[in-house]
Amino acid sequence: MDTYREIVVVTGFGPFRQYVVNPSWEAAKSLKMARLGMDIEVYIKEIPVSYAKSQQVLDDIWQTMTPKVVIHLGIAPGTKGITLEQTGKNHCYKDRDVSGLCPDHHCCIEGGPERLDSIIDMRSLSKHLKSKGLDVIYSRDAGRYLCDFVYYYSLYHGQGKAALIHVPASGCLASSERLVPQLQTIIQALLCQLTHPAHTTSGYVESKQVENTEENILCKT
Repeated sequence: MDTYREIVVVTGFGPFRQYVVNPSWEAAKSLKMARLGMDIEVYIKEIPVSYAKSQQVLDDIWQTMTPKVVIHLGIAPGTKGITLEQTGKNHCYKDRDVSGLCPDHHCCIEGGPERLDSIIDMRSLSKHLKSKGLDVIYSRDAGRYLCDFVYYYSLYHGQGKAALIHVPASGCLASSERLVPQLQTIIQALLCQLTHPAHTTSGYVESKQVENTEENILCKT
């Protein structure tokens, strides 16, 4: 008898700028191989660093699959640790993608809320992971480039069932050998939180909180 497996989709980004091989996509492929548990079926998708094409990939995910959660991996050049992003933003996408384009009106979803939060309580998750010895950072500013754009789009169409994890673009932690075991631990803790929602405090809501400038990380994908 076949055992039911919950679907988790993990995405990474394609090449952009000097990153001919994007560490986020390499990590996604390695997570597929490493697995997240016997009862989890992992699907991976590469997302082009293009506003229009990224929406096509996300539409395919949310319209043809029923994931428990979609986990987006992106890179944050200049950082040394892993960053858990709480919020996606709708406006001010003025940086051009690999096709030299910006979204219409610099906006992700016309008429959508200014900000959306994941149903996952990233602050609580980061505290839990730090207590286990992992060096993770909590953030409410995903950078207003493709990572932020993709995150908001997924939060909107997935009713908040999405996560964005920024990983270093270089350094020892950027290697799959170091990075993937930590991502496994993070994602398994994230899935545990989803299974026990009474332990969470955040939700799929329009975010009204003021961004903490000390948590901002620049130049994210």
